[in-house]
Amino acid sequence: MSLPSDTTRSAAAAAPPLRRRRGVHGRWAIRGTSTKTEYALFAAAGLLVPLAAWMALSHSGILPRLFMPDPIRVVIRFGVWVTREGFDQDLLVSLSRVSMGFLLALVLALPLGLLAGTFRPIQIFLEPVLDFIRYMPAVAFIPLVMLWFGIGETAKMAIIFIGTFFQMVLMMGDDVRRVAMTQIEAAQTMGANKREVMWQVIFPAAAPALLTTARVTLGWAWTYLVVAELVSANDGLGYAILKAQRFLQTDKIFAGIIVIGLIGLIQDQLLRWVHHRLFPWHGRG
Repeated sequence: MSLPSDTTRSAAAAAPPLRRRRGVHGRWAIRGTSTKTEYALFAAAGLLVPLAAWMALSHSGILPRLFMPDPIRVVIRFGVWVTREGFDQDLLVSLSRVSMGFLLALVLALPLGLLAGTFRPIQIFLEPVLDFIRYMPAVAFIPLVMLWFGIGETAKMAIIFIGTFFQMVLMMGDDVRRVAMTQIEAAQTMGANKREVMWQVIFPAAAPALLTTARVTLGWAWTYLVVAELVSANDGLGYAILKAQRFLQTDKIFAGIIVIGLIGLIQDQLLRWVHHRLFPWHGRG
């Protein structure tokens, strides 16, 4: 087999890189980039297209207006909820319940996930029981929660805690195990003990993924809000949705669902902003 000539090598060196010649950095490339304007346009389209489909379906006559109210009617009903039916109280109560249940789960899951991801015996000890419990539906715990905690706020926060804690521990353990062993070995070579390796190497390296896990499980906490407010609630967004169901107020049901989605979106974007501020290097190139 003959070696390439000097002319061939020179032509290959002068040619643009393969990635650039194939337009890898375009918006439609695999893991491509986008400008802020493009991001805003695509995000707006992602919101407007479902809204247009909803409006078209509500006006098509396929479903009665009682079961599929149009967006304008939902907005009007939301205005009534805000001005006459104590929306601010429902909002504050639900925010408090989700925040307390989620923060309790986070405070307990973070050290357990760190330990399980660092030490194999702790992983083996925790994973079977956590895998067993996490497949149990949180709603099935309502009778026990009412027996243990009564029907007050503690019971509602307990349901949110049960719905998020067990998955959070397992996911955080996986985040910690993805830290490169080369970083750990380098620290050990320089004389770091186990405590120093855990808090000065493993935790900082896993922190971006841990925050992402917190974002994901915060969404789960909101999904369990309606379940939590089944426990003899007299206020809250979930309670308002369930109450509206009894009176066939589908416009209020839609309004409640949209409000919960908007709150979750705002919180998610805030956590994403915090992620970018704390870890600006993460996810680049």
